[in-house]
Amino acid sequence: MTKHSPSSNTSPALASAPAKGSLAAFKGLLPFLKPYRRQFVLAGIALLFAAGATLAIPAAFKQMIDLGFGNAGHAAGGAGDQGIRHIDSAFLALFGVATVLGLATAARFYMVSWLGERVTADIRSAVYRHVVHQSPEFFETTQTGEVLSRLTTDTTLIQTVVGTSISLALRNTLLFLGGLVMLFVTSAKLTAIILGLLVAVIVPIVLFGRRVRKLSRDSQDRIADASALAGEILNAMPTVQAYTHESIEAERFGATVEGAFGAAMRRIRARSLLTMLAIVLVFGTIVFVLWLGAHAVLRGEMTSGDLGQFILYAAIVAGSIGALAEVMGEAQRAAGATERLLELLSARADIRNPAHPRSLPARSKGAATAGAALALQDVTFAYPSRQDTAALSHVTLAIRPGETVAVVGPSGAGKTTLFQLLLRYYDPQAGAITLDGVDIRDLDLHTLRGAIGIVPQDTVIFSNNALENIRYGRPEASDEEVIAAAKMAAAHEFIERLPQGYRSFLGERGVRLSGGQRQRIAIARALLKNPPLLLLDEATSALDAESERLVQGALEAAMVGRTTIVIAHRLATVQRADRIVVMEDGRVVETGTHASLVAMGGIYAKLAALQFHNVYVEH
Repeated sequence: MTKHSPSSNTSPALASAPAKGSLAAFKGLLPFLKPYRRQFVLAGIALLFAAGATLAIPAAFKQMIDLGFGNAGHAAGGAGDQGIRHIDSAFLALFGVATVLGLATAARFYMVSWLGERVTADIRSAVYRHVVHQSPEFFETTQTGEVLSRLTTDTTLIQTVVGTSISLALRNTLLFLGGLVMLFVTSAKLTAIILGLLVAVIVPIVLFGRRVRKLSRDSQDRIADASALAGEILNAMPTVQAYTHESIEAERFGATVEGAFGAAMRRIRARSLLTMLAIVLVFGTIVFVLWLGAHAVLRGEMTSGDLGQFILYAAIVAGSIGALAEVMGEAQRAAGATERLLELLSARADIRNPAHPRSLPARSKGAATAGAALALQDVTFAYPSRQDTAALSHVTLAIRPGETVAVVGPSGAGKTTLFQLLLRYYDPQAGAITLDGVDIRDLDLHTLRGAIGIVPQDTVIFSNNALENIRYGRPEASDEEVIAAAKMAAAHEFIERLPQGYRSFLGERGVRLSGGQRQRIAIARALLKNPPLLLLDEATSALDAESERLVQGALEAAMVGRTTIVIAHRLATVQRADRIVVMEDGRVVETGTHASLVAMGGIYAKLAALQFHNVYVEH
């Protein structure tokens, strides 16, 4: 298992995947590359033409030197004319080679750039699609900023590799191999010497490259830490400003950014040293061998053209080695990014669809009819992050179709946990939950959650207009159906008063609305869905008295013909429920109507006495 340093904020949900820390991580990209074999083949053909044209240039120079300048220096007249013709032919050939090189290079650049953009877009979509299907446990242990960093920064690095580095690596590999062959053809003796020396200098370069790879991974982790912190603070700006922590948070982020900068500089210094080491050692070797070649020309063992050709091929080989070292640095950095993205893709949700899902009993289209029957049978559950404390303990509860059940109790009693289990955000460790007689673990998640409408305590408003925010409950709903749901939720009037009415943009997280208005948008969204089971988690908690009266009336009308479970701290909102379930410490401790529970003199009676006494005192 991967072990992270204490300073790292990498989440446990992601840290569980093995980190290979090498170029082997690129194997995970193969599924994204396979659909584009044709484009890779075309890019490869263009690459071969470009490499071949590059390798032809030194041979043309040799011909020009030996057949052109050589003949021109020994004779005049016919021999001189022959030398001029050789020079003309050589330069014409050079122009033809340059034309082929230009066309092939342009084609290669276009194809590999297209591949880089296309594959990166596919990876981003795949990672995002995978993340949004994760269970709440994943988001309980993973910072949003960290995921965003992997979706942006890491995929950009992969784009560089696919769209540039792979092409450069293949091109320079071909130039290296082709240049090496031509060096042997030109002078086997000098080539053998240069190869022996290169082997000696490449070993320290490879060893130093391992350190660069480790520093690249550390640099990416520090950037993710900064992104995660920024995302957390920006999403909590009202709280930050309310406590005047702007300067404190700016200093915290600054310290994190400096940490990322320090890690980046360590990586940059290491890569700079690696580049310097490669260039000095490799070119020093080549200069030494060329010195030997110059003496061979003076002794008549080589022609001037041979030496010129050898120099050019040596330059090609040296340049390709230097480029490969640079590409290797980029590839090592991208390998770390690939590992991090594969960690995201390897995360597996604990909540999955069954292999052979069952269906719910058929209902008449567009109506909740009599509601859904719901039953909890000896359910026990503890959150993954708090496994030693049971949030629900041996809860047994049967709710009839069309019944309205209120769930009350002190904070931490397990009320919200009950809703999370009904929506199958988690599975209980013991017991079972059935909907219309079907175990919810046997249902497709879309089927289960499609049968449930929820108005959460923390209202979520998307960065869109009012019409689309309500339509989120049923994307295929018409504008008329959306407006009808808004009227039921007492939201129509205030929406109509917005500058563009239902087309008004509500701002990020609904900042342009009051708490009560956001709540009514959420209620309209749930009503538009028209589910057989309705879950109301403090649905009227953010409303003023007048709005609460309007929404309460709308909710009571909406409860007709469907099963409803209401969580409420204010007991005045649940007195008319068919049944009230009282929870404490994850257990059901009392059940009955308001009158019967007050008569029992238990927990509910104490809560009622406290709340209603406070109401009378206030009045």
